[in-house]
Amino acid sequence: MAASLNITLLYAGLLAVLLIVWSLNVVRLRLQEQVGLGSGQSIRLAAAIRIQGNFVEYVPMALVLLALMEWHGAAAPLLHTLGLVLLIGRLIHGIGLTQSAGKSAGRMLGTLATMAVLLVQAGYAIGAYFGAIL
Repeated sequence: MAASLNITLLYAGLLAVLLIVWSLNVVRLRLQEQVGLGSGQSIRLAAAIRIQGNFVEYVPMALVLLALMEWHGAAAPLLHTLGLVLLIGRLIHGIGLTQSAGKSAGRMLGTLATMAVLLVQAGYAIGAYFGAIL
């Protein structure tokens, strides 16, 4: 019987919807700014591209670790907390970057939330490995 990864499935779906939102924003700005490749001179398009790029750089690893944690038997409240923090973190990071190409509270908090999720997940994975071999 296959392992049930229902919690990971939920957050993968929600995060996929958010990726679609960020991707459609890039498409919208490309059409509006008439830029086919790169960002031209548009700061808004450059920011949208980085929101999308940053998302695809971090979210896959977080989802892989979430799935491995769930498969390993991590508690549902922990998995939901990590999934929600990741989702909210990626949302506020994107919103923060659309408001300012420089420093912004949303960008900083979103980045910190994502890094915190990955750090907890890495700690769990490493701890599970050493716990299993001892």
